[in-house]
Amino acid sequence: MNIVVCVKYVPDATADRRFESDNTVDRVGVDGLLSELDEYAVEQALQLKEKREGEDVTVTALCVGPEKALDAVRKALQMGADQGVHVSDEAIAGSDYAATSLVLAKAVEKIGATLEDGKVDLVVCGMASTDASGSVVPAMLAERLGLPQVTFASVIETQGDQVRIKRDGDTATEVIGGTMPLVLSVTDQSGEARYPSFKGIMAAKKKPLETYSLADIGLEADQVGLSVAWSEVTDTTERPPRTAGEIVKDEDGSGASALTEFLASKKFI
Repeated sequence: MNIVVCVKYVPDATADRRFESDNTVDRVGVDGLLSELDEYAVEQALQLKEKREGEDVTVTALCVGPEKALDAVRKALQMGADQGVHVSDEAIAGSDYAATSLVLAKAVEKIGATLEDGKVDLVVCGMASTDASGSVVPAMLAERLGLPQVTFASVIETQGDQVRIKRDGDTATEVIGGTMPLVLSVTDQSGEARYPSFKGIMAAKKKPLETYSLADIGLEADQVGLSVAWSEVTDTTERPPRTAGEIVKDEDGSGASALTEFLASKKFI
């Protein structure tokens, strides 16, 4: 059984985050890490492998991004993934969801072609990335691969080639099933992601790690990047410095009205 986990290298939310001159996110000159929501995807892939004791299961961590994005792949390898693939090409910079899903789909197809079974049985994604929070790439990826999708899973059960998930909504819980091969996305309620052990960190250094260019996966530079993006950031403004708060006093019984007026003026209500 072959599992591909899509992982993303994102700017560290606790550090400085900046935009490039073309209003794209700076992913090179800032500190970054494996998206926390993708750690849950890695965890579920590893749990699935562990539950299939005695079977030959390969977990491949796949990442698209600049050279520093290798850190996200290495983290997945340290957690327990068997091998890593990094798609890196300058032309990819500025790609939107549509182009990103295209690159991922082509990379998944190439990974499948290199595996002994010649196919990928399961593609696992996080519910969203912590930088863009679009939550649309898994569905786009499934469409491009021509596979069914079971998304936003909080509980995952498998038996043979059958996958059944529980999806928790605002007002109801759904149970959805599918037959592999398929695309699965998991939420942060699916189970706490493991920390890499010292043994896992040392073992990751010897695991296979390949880098693909766009040409390697059969794509041209004019199919990706900012120039063909369907969306564009036209302007950015730095976050204003924090100022002192406003105190509302209720000495004459007018506090509630003053608070309501303040919230309304800020368009909070």
